[in-house]
Amino acid sequence: MILLQPTFFSPILQYVAIANADEIIFETEDNFQKQTYRNRCYIYTAQGKKLLNVPVQHSKEMKQKTKEVKIDYKDDWHKQQLKTLQTAYSSSPFYEFYIEDLLPVFEKKIHFLLDLNFLAHEIMMDALQFEIPTKKTTEYEKEPKLLDLRFLAEDKPKTTYKLDRYIQVFSENHGFIPNLSILDLLFMEGPNALNYLETQKITF
Repeated sequence: MILLQPTFFSPILQYVAIANADEIIFETEDNFQKQTYRNRCYIYTAQGKKLLNVPVQHSKEMKQKTKEVKIDYKDDWHKQQLKTLQTAYSSSPFYEFYIEDLLPVFEKKIHFLLDLNFLAHEIMMDALQFEIPTKKTTEYEKEPKLLDLRFLAEDKPKTTYKLDRYIQVFSENHGFIPNLSILDLLFMEGPNALNYLETQKITF
């Protein structure tokens, strides 16, 4: 059983943990923190590693629950991100196979960030053809009595984990970039993505 933070098209490490767990507990009672994978992910473009950010509405409160954070659509970020994905991955082996399934994330105007992240996760699990029992927290625990992997939501975690290489679209230009969004692995490895996740020799 592992405790995870719901994130936006989570980094590969988070799905390595999911693929090797028997149950997931998602944190839904925490306070929102900026500059984390809660509302961002990284993909591989012709220019190298690129940030995709989901803008959120700012609160006047010092602390705001993540589940109360609303998405800001005034700049049509979702349309821009869909175009960026097309530019980055249209030549990848499995882009055409999966892109239709991803459209609800970018075409529906979902109000709450947490709902968007859960939708993205559900789509990824369907794409990976992987099922696992999942629950949500009902209260926040600073020191829970289970494997706490909420730190995987941090953009710059203290621990570095080594992931196996796989072919990436622009690796000839910029080399292998590890721990990008699960989208990168899915577009490149397709049905083999789950096998990749399950065989990573990582101990959290």
